[in-house]
Amino acid sequence: MEKLIEVRDLKKYFKTPHGMLHAVDGVSFSIEKGHTLGVVGESGCGKSTLGRLIIRLLDATDGTILFNGEDITRIKQVKKLRRQMQIIFQDPYASLNPRMSVRETIAEPLTIHGVCRSHKEVEDRVAQLMETVGLAERFADSYPHELDGGRRQRIGIARALALEPEFIVCDEPVSALDVSIQAQILNLMQDLQEQKGYTYMFITHDLSVVKHISNDIMVMYLGMVVEKSETDELFENTLHPYTKALLAAIPEPEIRRDRKRTLLTGEITSPVDPAPGCRFAARCPYAKEQCWKETPALEEMLPKHFVACHFAREINGIMKETENEEKPAI
Repeated sequence: MEKLIEVRDLKKYFKTPHGMLHAVDGVSFSIEKGHTLGVVGESGCGKSTLGRLIIRLLDATDGTILFNGEDITRIKQVKKLRRQMQIIFQDPYASLNPRMSVRETIAEPLTIHGVCRSHKEVEDRVAQLMETVGLAERFADSYPHELDGGRRQRIGIARALALEPEFIVCDEPVSALDVSIQAQILNLMQDLQEQKGYTYMFITHDLSVVKHISNDIMVMYLGMVVEKSETDELFENTLHPYTKALLAAIPEPEIRRDRKRTLLTGEITSPVDPAPGCRFAARCPYAKEQCWKETPALEEMLPKHFVACHFAREINGIMKETENEEKPAI
């Protein structure tokens, strides 16, 4: 498969009164065309910042972003990129102009980029987009405050699709919605991906949601990637202690007394000028002296399954390939 997005050692630091806040710190990954990468982690782990860096809403401190093989990390003419890269924001109410109707909101990107030649063509395109995302025509002249959360999010999706981009960052697009509405939005996005071949980066804190839509999952903790693999592999062979804790936090409909829960204790490490070492060490039940001194590298421990943990092999009983090889007979 051809890679649409390639990110290499991407970093974003913010200056604070107490030092440099490492929001994104050395993140590398790629997304294939037509696929979905789910990015998971707690609030403050750098997920949204990463998404904004890729579509150039923020400038990177260091690293490289490739889009269709072209380096866009320092490109100045970002208007051209808006035709190819879009974002669906988390809060559909805050991301919509309260003074613009549904029709005007969806038509705005078409007008700015001069996609349509006439007012009639704009009107037809808006009607087509509303039908695509499941918005009834009667809401065309409504304003955001007159609609519920699900319909507002559909407006955000229609606006993102207006320019027919190749890549869309979905920044927790269903976290503010009811469960039934979440399912409708997720199914809509999957249907659009199958029809149009869109490539998504789906940001969320909910592993149960990301499992439904993603081909691959990347788990972040305090600006760094701690685990990355294909979706089925991650759920079948969870290797990092932090990912195990996230999975244990997913609610289950059945109450089972034998269910094992992973409860995290300890203080969260400050992302401001962090010291060398594993940033999860203060909350990890398996932390040893090495964890406080050396930052673990993201290592392929199983085929296409990458983990950043000094003792992941020991914790999960994984032997190195050299240890598995039979010794030659003497």
